[in-house]
Amino acid sequence: MNLTHIKEDRAVMVDIGDKPDLARRAVAEGEIHLRHETLEAIENKKIEKGEVLGTARIAAIMAIKNTSSVIPMCHHIPVNSIDVRFEKGEGVIKVIVEVKSSGKTGVEMEALYGVSVALLTIWDMVKSAEKDNTGNYPFTRINNIRVLEKQKF
Repeated sequence: MNLTHIKEDRAVMVDIGDKPDLARRAVAEGEIHLRHETLEAIENKKIEKGEVLGTARIAAIMAIKNTSSVIPMCHHIPVNSIDVRFEKGEGVIKVIVEVKSSGKTGVEMEALYGVSVALLTIWDMVKSAEKDNTGNYPFTRINNIRVLEKQKF
């Protein structure tokens, strides 16, 4: 793959001052692939660092509430509601985050950031179970982070 340098000459936070306040909703998801034994340890609450999914849920909520502090051009917005769900599949945990707000701009970045931080928190909590004998993670990976829905009412 050939990559070329992109010359950036300015950074601007978009002016949303004239936009009306609307109810807004976004749903995002992503997944982490883990070894079968790690998934069983999570389910049986045998992970050394503690309860994985509860910790990941709290991490997602904290991240969502602080999105504008980390992503430079994101506006600080009121967050009305956060729902963090987990689905277990064969070798995978899917994180689904729904964020609701009332304001002048959408909440998809908050939902994406919540998913990302939840997935990274899961990885951090299970990394000792996922490492191979060389200290690497040959199976563990995060994939398919995306916005499923974005709405304004």
